[in-house]
Amino acid sequence: MSRQVVVLGSCGAFPEPGRACSGFLVEWGGFRLVLDLGYATFPRLLARRPDADVDAVVITHEHPDHCVDLHALFRMRLYGGSGGARLPLYCPPGVLDRLGGLEPDVDLRAVFDPHPLPGAYRVGPFELTGTLLPHHVPNAGVRLTAGDAVLAYTGDTGPTPLLAELGRDADLFIVEATDRAGEAERPARTLMTSAEAGFWARRAGARRLMLTHFWPGGDRSAAVAAARSAFDGEVLTAEEDLAVGLGL
Repeated sequence: MSRQVVVLGSCGAFPEPGRACSGFLVEWGGFRLVLDLGYATFPRLLARRPDADVDAVVITHEHPDHCVDLHALFRMRLYGGSGGARLPLYCPPGVLDRLGGLEPDVDLRAVFDPHPLPGAYRVGPFELTGTLLPHHVPNAGVRLTAGDAVLAYTGDTGPTPLLAELGRDADLFIVEATDRAGEAERPARTLMTSAEAGFWARRAGARRLMLTHFWPGGDRSAAVAAARSAFDGEVLTAEEDLAVGLGL
């Protein structure tokens, strides 16, 4: 049975041609969990799961490059005749408020069974912990633990010591590395650079680092080099359809 994370999208703000915004599919045995569903991620999910038959969804925050395709999943479940029990959805409350504005005549709770983040839950084979991290809106970094395997994901965040705990001893630490021009000099930090992603992965003692949330047009090879200047472990870039094993 597969134990892996598949990249659905890797861009921040808006997708580059042929890519999508933030999103990941986590497969652990027969359990399938989605982490974020930004612009253009839903068709990529359908390419792997034609009926969108996932067991849980986790959304880090309400910005559309992380959550807007949750509405596509909602519409498929509502109008596509799949029926069945409501789908567990773990997210900050603002996600439902934001997406509810797209279709105010239908309650998203008709399809989703929401659970607020931050918080701690048992989700299938995973222990899920959500940690509030600094961003423009409430953003929950996510830590998934199954046996000895740990997957951690920041969503969007500025630098904070909380990242060392979020990614502590993670098998794979997925960290946003926006590298937006002038980011490191901004007085109020709500995003990070690749070098900072490497620094916090090292502080966490993570085994592997995956950089994601690339600003469109950015140099991904330069991002890897910057992260490697601060982190001695393996550095990956989130690339659409890349599958990375977990707990191996």
